[in-house]
Order: sequence, then structure tokens, then C-alpha cells
Amino acid sequence: PLSGRLALMIPPTPPQGLGVCTSSATVGPSFSAGRADAALVVAGNAALADAAASALGNRVKQRDDVEEALAAVSAIAGVIGCLVIIGEHLGVLGDLEIERT
Repeated sequence: PLSGRLALMIPPTPPQGLGVCTSSATVGPSFSAGRADAALVVAGNAALADAAASALGNRVKQRDDVEEALAAVSAIAGVIGCLVIIGEHLGVLGDLEIERT
């Protein structure tokens, strides 16, 4: 329901760069232990963003898991912010700017 309706606004990146990765249990061929339609992480580097996005997606099996999953992943050193979509529910934590398109 939120596909194509959100935009992540990326601020000017620091000299060391940023990593942005998304994991999904419902889109694409990758395996996920969770049920998130999208689990996105912005971190200090791409490897961390990728691992954290997978961890975030694996933690979300139902809507009630979103807040705890966001809190756990946002506490990882180097994670700037994270976002989860499951069905019509959107959860965001950290320093992210999201706009509806």
C-alpha cells in the first residue's frame, strides 16, 4: 500500500559516506525470517547498513514487533536511522527524513 508513495531524503553526505540498504520478506528472491515488506537502514557504511537491514527485517514478524525491532537496530553503533513497512504500517526511528510523494 505504501509502494511508490514515500521518499527518503538524503542530506549531504559526510566525507566518509553513508550506506543505505533495504531488506524485504515479500519482494525479491532473498530469504528473510521476518515478514516486513521493507526494512531500511541508513548507516555509516554500506556493509553495516546491509547487515542491520537484514537483522531489522528478520525481527519483524507482525505489526506489534515494529517498535522493539526499530529500537534494537537503531541502538547498533553506526546506525543513523531505520524504517520498517509491514502492510499499511510504517515505523521510523533515528535521523531520517521521509516524505510522502
